[in-house]
Amino acid sequence: MSQDEADRVSRSVEGASAAEPARGLELSVVVPTFNEAANVAPLIRKLETALVDIGWQVIFVDDDSPDGTARVVKAIAATDPRVACLRRVGRRGLAGAVIEGALASAAPYVAVIDGDMQHDEGLLPAMLQVLRGGQTDIVIGSRYLKPEARVVNGLDGHRAWGSRFANWLGRRALSVELTDPVSGFFMARREVVDRVAPKLSASGFKVLFDIVASQPEPLRCVELGYEFRPRVAGESKLDNGVVAQYLSLLGSKMTKDVISPRALMFLAVGGSGVAVQLAALEVLRHFGLHFAVAQTVAALLAMTSNFLINNTVTYRDRRKHGWGMLVAYARFCLLCSAGLAANVAVATFARPYVPADWIASVAGAGVGAGWNYVSTALAVW
Repeated sequence: MSQDEADRVSRSVEGASAAEPARGLELSVVVPTFNEAANVAPLIRKLETALVDIGWQVIFVDDDSPDGTARVVKAIAATDPRVACLRRVGRRGLAGAVIEGALASAAPYVAVIDGDMQHDEGLLPAMLQVLRGGQTDIVIGSRYLKPEARVVNGLDGHRAWGSRFANWLGRRALSVELTDPVSGFFMARREVVDRVAPKLSASGFKVLFDIVASQPEPLRCVELGYEFRPRVAGESKLDNGVVAQYLSLLGSKMTKDVISPRALMFLAVGGSGVAVQLAALEVLRHFGLHFAVAQTVAALLAMTSNFLINNTVTYRDRRKHGWGMLVAYARFCLLCSAGLAANVAVATFARPYVPADWIASVAGAGVGAGWNYVSTALAVW
């Protein structure tokens, strides 16, 4: 979007905002964005209509969108003090954007809504009214509140099935009963987020589930039903990487955060690397390669597979590209080779002191995996 277009967008909301009387700030609406330039002005107009007589602000948290989303927001913010922009450079991920936006708020209540206008902003006043009553910590916009609801508008068949499955898993991991624990549309007392912010995973997309699951005591939750609308512009952020991140978050919460979601994902990728290595070894031996040569090639293929998956999924918010990716790959292989050496050394040392080979092997594997995770997190990503 050009600067002239951004200026026209700014003027389109300036007239309404100039007439707004000053009010104390009561509600911050956090909008995580990536390539949502076309949605910014229409969403602000919808919020103006919905939040009459409420002291509100909207905080757009933009992951350095190439379409100029942050520039559009700032053009409007220049004349409308209710609009703010946090532009994140070098960081990606909806969860992290929501957390940063909520922590930047000074309002007693914080709402989270998508920038694609699939959520119903008209529900915000009702959410706020429930929270004002003082008997609730968080109000969730649910796509599944009515038991007879079978189809979610705005989702195709694949996404609808995935959403149902994610909800089913989420309900089994939480201490509160919710129909839509992975909703991206909710409002909470700000202290609810402040209290658990250090425990929240900045990667992934299911921040509501993380907020609810991370609380020391069960939250008082209320759900309000709404109709999930078709996407207006932008593109869906749902892919296989999001699914993997959600599953790792579930696993982390089941361990009471003893193991981080990223560490669980790294270990799962390592397991897939073992399968790649064994399969490659079998194929290479079938073609007559010497065992040592076949083992070396298979190990290199496994390392390559692990690096590519970790770069795409585990560290998608820090993903390497181009020349940086080649440098990161070289470091990854070097560090994982050191981890392999540590694995063998620990297993060899432990063997005389344990009753079975497999115990020594697991000990070695644990040390090697720990080294690989910590060292590559620090030196590669």
